Amino acid sequence: MPSNQGEFGDMTIFRAILLALAAGTFLLVSACQSGTVTQRSDATDVATDQRTAPAYVLGNGDRLRVTVFGHPDLSGEFDVDGSGAISLPLIGQLDALGLTTPELEARIVETLDGDYILNPRVSAEVINYRPFYILGEVGSPGEYPYTSGLTVLNAVAAAGGFTYRANKKVVFIKSVDGAEEQSYTLDTNTAVKPGDTIRIGERIF
Repeated sequence: MPSNQGEFGDMTIFRAILLALAAGTFLLVSACQSGTVTQRSDATDVATDQRTAPAYVLGNGDRLRVTVFGHPDLSGEFDVDGSGAISLPLIGQLDALGLTTPELEARIVETLDGDYILNPRVSAEVINYRPFYILGEVGSPGEYPYTSGLTVLNAVAAAGGFTYRANKKVVFIKSVDGAEEQSYTLDTNTAVKPGDTIRIGERIF
């Protein structure tokens, strides 16, 4: 009889050990799974640190071609001056700073309609954008003309390419309307806007 009780006690202890091991394994697996999710989240945050080009807005130094259909005397090429305005026939000074070309067209139509022309039709397009600037580890830093759809890699190529010290993974860009430069992932889709100052940094050896 004492022998049976001993065997029963041994079995109870053995089961308790098995349960403890199973619980520990479950907690370990849960911790590993939790860690994997966190790592994926961090990787996603880094991957989305990219720059795309928003709708273009007009700024100082842009040159426009404005066409008022049927009225060549009101059409022509006009510069956005230092105050952000363009000077048009009949209308005079018209604020253009911060507008897209469709918004400028609508503003010209609104100003001309009724007082000057009945149901005017207007087209506005940028023919010469304000330049961009590139500094740092490129062959020829300086000022360059902007072209529509420009990327950082295009800008680097225009400036003579990377130097051997250049960091080819990150680019620093200061927008013309920004207070300080921001860092972005440097790839084939990293966009440049007119007036940007681009800086290619030095890689860490």
